[in-house]
Amino acid sequence: MVVTFGISLATLSGCTDKPSAETTDTSKATGTTATQSAKTIAITQIVEHPSLDEIRRGIIEELAANNYVEGKNLTINFQSAQGNTATAGQIAKQFAGDMPDAIIAISTPSAQTIAAATTTVPIIYTAISDPIAAKLLTTNNVPTQANMTGLSSQLPIEPPLDLIQKIVPNAKTIGYVYSPGEANSVAVLKQLQAAAPARGLKILEVPANRPTDVAMATRSLQGRADVIYTSLDNNVISAFEAMAGAANEMKIPVITSDEFSVRRGATAALGVNDYDFGRVTGKMVYRVLNGEAIVNIKPEVMNKLTLYVSPKHAKQQGITLDSSVIAEGINVDETKPSTESK
Repeated sequence: MVVTFGISLATLSGCTDKPSAETTDTSKATGTTATQSAKTIAITQIVEHPSLDEIRRGIIEELAANNYVEGKNLTINFQSAQGNTATAGQIAKQFAGDMPDAIIAISTPSAQTIAAATTTVPIIYTAISDPIAAKLLTTNNVPTQANMTGLSSQLPIEPPLDLIQKIVPNAKTIGYVYSPGEANSVAVLKQLQAAAPARGLKILEVPANRPTDVAMATRSLQGRADVIYTSLDNNVISAFEAMAGAANEMKIPVITSDEFSVRRGATAALGVNDYDFGRVTGKMVYRVLNGEAIVNIKPEVMNKLTLYVSPKHAKQQGITLDSSVIAEGINVDETKPSTESK
């Protein structure tokens, strides 16, 4: 069951325009990709981990569904920065020089470096929590560059706080492990700090500048936090097993914001479905490849929330999930990953 927590902004079904029925029917009738001219796209992400990889897979499969097929009429140049911002900058410069038909930037750091590298090649950003804080959008939700658009999640902080207090009702202090260098993670911290006092909660932030810092940062919360929360911070997610292992030792439940962190050790997560996020992004890329001016493709928001739970991991972290919480979410202990169900 999917739990939406009353969110009423754009959802997957209404997020973006679809190709016309006439175009789709023609493609099916011909059974070929001949109606689409050959295109080249470049894709970059700050690091490879399951959440970002699923978004990339969704993009590629959406393009294939619209007859842009890799190896036939679509060339894809994918590069990961492996968590290194200097490498991300080098990739951005290379992509800008290559002049592909579109550049897809997956994650906030990647989007920022790509935006700094070119003002001419069309850029579609995705996997962005706060594009305003990242300076990709103005406060009026207008791209800061005319060659850029994209998809963000811009989720309110109240639903995850509701979830935390439902799972750990006696919690007083939330430990927040994050990377100070990621604008989206800093924005979430500010949201937490603003919302927590009214709920009788305290936020204890612990920086982890590199994936290798995650385990130590997590262990520093022993005896100081009742629950651990992390957003889609790429440093943390890329070393999530280290966080989960430390949390298991300390018997502190971890709540996060993506399906795969629960499969990798978290108690629960509330967030958007990564594969669906990629499919919606792919629709935007398709519009660019199909000749639409990027200035006419408005930035979009996807905020349909899905709850993922793991009773097994909850027990390892010292708690038992209430049956009502399990019933509201997708139990990852009993279901296949979304990577195997598409």
